[in-house]
Formats: sequence, structure tokens, C-alpha cells
Amino acid sequence: MEGIVKRFPGVLANAGIDFSLSWGEVHGLLGENGAGKTVLMSILYGLYQPDQGRIFVRGKETRIRSPHVAIQLGIGMVHQHFMLVPRLTVLENMAVGWEPRLGPLLDRRAMREKIEALVEEYGLEVDPDAKVEELSVGEQQRVEILKALYRGAEVLILDEPTAVLVEQEVEALFSTIRTLKEQGKAVVFITHKLHEALEICDRITVLRKGKNVGTLSASEATEEGLAEMMVGREVVFTVSPEPVKSEGRVLLSVEDLSARDDRGVPVVRGVSLQVYDHEILGIAGVQGNGQKELVEAIAGLRRPTSGRVKVGEHDVTGRSPHTLASRGLVHIPEDRHLRGLILTFSVEENAVLGRHREPRFALGPWAQRRSAIRAHAQELVRRFSVSVPGLSAPARTLSGGNQQRLILARELSRAPQVVLAVQPTRGLDVGGMEFVWEQFLKARKEGAGILLVSMDLDEVMMLADRIAVMYQGEIVAVLRRGEATKRELGLLMLRGKGAVD
Repeated sequence: MEGIVKRFPGVLANAGIDFSLSWGEVHGLLGENGAGKTVLMSILYGLYQPDQGRIFVRGKETRIRSPHVAIQLGIGMVHQHFMLVPRLTVLENMAVGWEPRLGPLLDRRAMREKIEALVEEYGLEVDPDAKVEELSVGEQQRVEILKALYRGAEVLILDEPTAVLVEQEVEALFSTIRTLKEQGKAVVFITHKLHEALEICDRITVLRKGKNVGTLSASEATEEGLAEMMVGREVVFTVSPEPVKSEGRVLLSVEDLSARDDRGVPVVRGVSLQVYDHEILGIAGVQGNGQKELVEAIAGLRRPTSGRVKVGEHDVTGRSPHTLASRGLVHIPEDRHLRGLILTFSVEENAVLGRHREPRFALGPWAQRRSAIRAHAQELVRRFSVSVPGLSAPARTLSGGNQQRLILARELSRAPQVVLAVQPTRGLDVGGMEFVWEQFLKARKEGAGILLVSMDLDEVMMLADRIAVMYQGEIVAVLRRGEATKRELGLLMLRGKGAVD
């Protein structure tokens, strides 16, 4: 890729980027949120067209007009948010658009044989007949990789592939990547996790503000040097929470809580936990083990089938998010598009969601104080370093990381007593993660209690005073900081009670 330029309204996403990829290479692509990584690779995959620049595939200049053209050229992409149909089987998802036929009928036998051969060749164990909605996140990722290989990918773009995987699943993914490399295939590895880039990549390219600031061999790189290239300053990689008293005032109490998922299946089974003031309680677990439904039941987004939720002395079981917010509980949701933002609303409108009826921002039920809303949004954007094209720009024009910053800014600015934070640093760069950690520790120091649900074990182990492991809808262990290793926690997350005996 030579001199790639891509503009969006108010944003220069790629400013003349050069990028090369060799056969048999794993090439890391790093950068802050909004640096242009995903845009650049979306151009290579045909999702966007460059405004300027040229692309050469196998030495020949090529115009990649669509993903269909990219796939024909042997280029596949596994997106950060999986592109799978939950109600279809693995086999059906992999074959959509590429179905072998016997006359007018699908050749299901040929499909199955090809999938089984790929599973055996790459060690990507998955049941072809399982519905995607029944699979773990790690298994869904294997399906996405298999889908790209099924379509003949020789170049594989992986966008934040380890964001929701536990350590054992990361090891399995890296084994697959090494197999692809040994076969001469090329892999682009987009990540924010610098230690993973150093472990799996041969070369690393760093983007900053839409420009290529350098490409270097992974053997020559360090985490500190890469972080400084990404953000233009020295970055702190770890934080050290100050010790707190073992038990203080209970801010959040969950007693024997049970809940069902959207299909009516019990997924939260008798969960009890307490969050104290000046404490971060981390919940570790492989995605799909009831964490989502547990948080929604606490946050007033899902009615529990039994049990109680208390904020301080107030029973708030089944009460609305508005009532919970008035009691001092805020929610940083897992899905920023579904729960966190209204993408067609402006930055300033999203900045006051949930507070838009307060006298500070409203003149009765039908009129708004636009100047107050704008001033509030401007202050949040400044304090939380949210990169926006303008306060009146729709939230959908922001990068994923900056959308997340906007949500964090809105919720933490309310000085809450209890924070429900689910995947709060997903999609954030190293500078953004550092900032979020600092904000959580600041809130903790000021007396807040934080319930942190994260698939990133490093983050949970670094921040949490106590760690509750959730498996198949139950809390199977509660450990204080330092009582278990990352591997032991990973085993508990994958197998439940007795996993580390």
C-alpha cells in the first residue's frame, strides 16, 4: 500500500500511509484510537475506497472495489465485532455466499468435508452443526478464521483478535497464527496489547494521527518504545492501587440473584456478592457465562427471577436505570452501540443522556438549555481527551475508542457511589487505558465502589481488590488480590470449581 489517503467529514483518517506485508510474515499494526489502523485495513479489504494512493497485490497494482474482490484476491478479514448470524450453524455461517452446489441444491457434504479438513489442518476445534449463539467468544472467533480460510484467504487481517479471550484461548490462537505463517500465509495483527505484538509478530508498524511513524522488527522493539511511538509520550503500563480496609461500608449488595437470558434460559443462578466503599470487585469469566445478564439485572435493564439488589440501604430490585442513577449507581455498558450511545445523536446530546431532564439542562419537559449542554460536553471532551470532529458531529463519526471515552466521561462525571463497568477499556489504546485506570482509582480513593467486569485478566488482576470468578452463571470462587495466578484464574474461568485442584 503506497501513499494511502482517506478522508471522512472533519477527519483525515489516513494521511499518505505506506504499508507492506510479506508472505510468511505476521505484521503487527499498532496505534492510538483514531490513528487509522482499521480504516487502512478496511481499504485493503475493500470496505472503503482510498481517496489517493495505490495498492499492489503480488506485485500488480490492483483496485479493490469490494470485499468480494478482496476475497477473490485471497484477502480475508476477521473484524473486532464478529460478522456471524447467531441463529445459523457454524457450517451455514461459513458457507453463506460461497455455497457449493449440486445443481439447484446445496452440496452440504462437500461443505462439511472442506470444513472438517480445515479444522484438522489448523487445530481450530469447533462443531460444524452447533449454532453460533451457543458458542463461546473464542469458538466464534475460530469460526470467523475458518470462514476466511474456507474462502481461500492467503492474507488474513485480524482486528483486535484477543480482546475477549482468556490466556488459554490466546495461546490456541497464537498456535493457529504460527501454523498459517509456516504455510507461507501473511497475517496482519491489529492490537492494543503490546506484549502480544512482541510475542507473535515479525515486524510492527505504528500509526499516529493517520501517519506511519515507523516500522521496526519485533526483536528490536520494546513495550515502552512502542507506546511512546503510539502516543508521543512516556506511558505508564501498570498502576498500583493503595491498600484498603478489608471490609468497609457496603455500597452494593446482591443477594441470591437469578435471571434468564432473552430465550428464557436460566443463566444467572443464585449469585450473591457485595461491593464495599473504597473497593474494586472484579468479575472474571469467559464471555457468555452470565456476566451480561447479571449486570443487566443489577442495572435495571433485566428483571431478575429471584433475589434482591440493594444500593446502600435501598432495595432497588427491578427498578429503572433512572431510579438507580438517582441512588448513585451508574452503568458503563459492554455494548457501546446498543446501550451506551445513540449513534445518530450529536456528541453534545450523548454527553447528557440520562441527565437531559435535569434543570441544569432543561427548561421544562419540552425545551433544552443548549448553551449549558454544549458547555458541559465541551468540558467532558476536554477532561477525558475525547477526539471529536465537533460537538455537533454524530457519535457514529467517532472511532470506537473515542465513543468509549465519551461514555466514560458522561458516567464518571456524575460522581457516582457505585460504578458498574463492563469491558471499560475494550478498544482503547494504551494511553486511553492508562487514563481509565487512573479515573477508577481516583473514584475508589474518593469512596466509590466499582464492580468491574472484564475479559482482560491482566486488567482485573491489576485493579481489583477482590476477584470473583463466574462460571455457568455462578460465582465459583472469590479471591483477594495476589491469591491466584493468571493461569489458575483462567482454569477456573474455563472449567469452574475444582479446576485448579
